[in-house]
Amino acid sequence: MKTKIHFTDSDLINPTNPILVNLIGAGGTGSKVLTSLMEMNHSLIELGHAGLQIRLWDDDEITNANLGRQRFAECEIGLYKSLALINRANRFSGTNWKAETVKFEKDCLDKLPENAGASIYISCVDSVKSRFEIADILKMLNHRKAYSNRPRYWLDFGNSKHTGQVLLSTIGTIQQPNSEKYETKGSLPFVTDEFGELLKQSEEQDDTPSCSLAEALEKQDLFINSSLAQMGCSLLWNLFRYGMTEYRGFFLNLKNFQSQPIKL
Repeated sequence: MKTKIHFTDSDLINPTNPILVNLIGAGGTGSKVLTSLMEMNHSLIELGHAGLQIRLWDDDEITNANLGRQRFAECEIGLYKSLALINRANRFSGTNWKAETVKFEKDCLDKLPENAGASIYISCVDSVKSRFEIADILKMLNHRKAYSNRPRYWLDFGNSKHTGQVLLSTIGTIQQPNSEKYETKGSLPFVTDEFGELLKQSEEQDDTPSCSLAEALEKQDLFINSSLAQMGCSLLWNLFRYGMTEYRGFFLNLKNFQSQPIKL
């Protein structure tokens, strides 16, 4: 039986310009995904690739409860998370990445957010409603006329206290090369389509903001976010570095240190 493989969209392997990435959410996972994207961008450029252009979306302001578990300092309390992180990343790396201090969502007239266009979308959001909203926006973007920054991939991060998962989806169908060795898969379903009912069942979890780090740690253990960020960005890195993947994500249980890959 042939191994199932997804080949990376060819436009992402040898692009003329940096690849546009919308990172949605700048909290426990998103702040650490940004650090991984900084490392990835530098490495890609060193390998002769055009690199990444990141736009970080989050309307939350930094509070005392965010210190310690998220990438924020006491002097940043009161600032927008997205602005603080992007300014720091730009100073550190010499990049010109952008921050959006609004939610990635449609307005009351069902209009798409400005600057919504990108090739890759990475969601690190808490609520189920936000995931379905992102899915809706991506489907609308996919039905627009073809253009250079058309949406191609959605990488979704989600977690509870000790467990989490990362899932890669294609936005539409990615053209695959002819292969005698592999069974190619050009379409990977959205997390909201494949696991929609499970997501809705988990919707009742408490999404109220934590007032302290101790309270936050009751909801999410200290290292679940950073573990997911590293492993999830490794999946994205493999798409660039090797141009293919036979996995579309994984489930992680940090309590018993088990990781279960999700094959195509």
